[in-house]
Amino acid sequence: MINEILIIIGEVLIAIGAICDLIAAIGMNRFPNFFVRLHALTVGAIGGAFVPLIGVTLLSLGAEFLGVYRFFMAGASIVSAILLLFLAPVGSHAIARAAHRSKAAIVYPKVIDRLEEDRERGVIT
Repeated sequence: MINEILIIIGEVLIAIGAICDLIAAIGMNRFPNFFVRLHALTVGAIGGAFVPLIGVTLLSLGAEFLGVYRFFMAGASIVSAILLLFLAPVGSHAIARAAHRSKAAIVYPKVIDRLEEDRERGVIT
């Protein structure tokens, strides 16, 4: 009984991840500038990779036909999901900061830019 529930929840999470990847792909095509597109990429990384990895963890735990290998599969996918959860936002922040500092991507339309104000005052370099 619990194995069937784990398999169903895992399949639902994998489907949610596919939908998040589709939304991120549409956002990459429709959004106007670099920073908003970077947001769509982060949605694709977290929603489209983290959530399905959790689904694979649950799915593999419920799949008795895998035998003892289901625990190896679940362990590998949960470790990958946790690493992705921590590293994806850090990577997108580093890319956004580098693009802003090098002026490779113009922030348009912008209402206020605190990072630029702090750099002009000499608070940050």
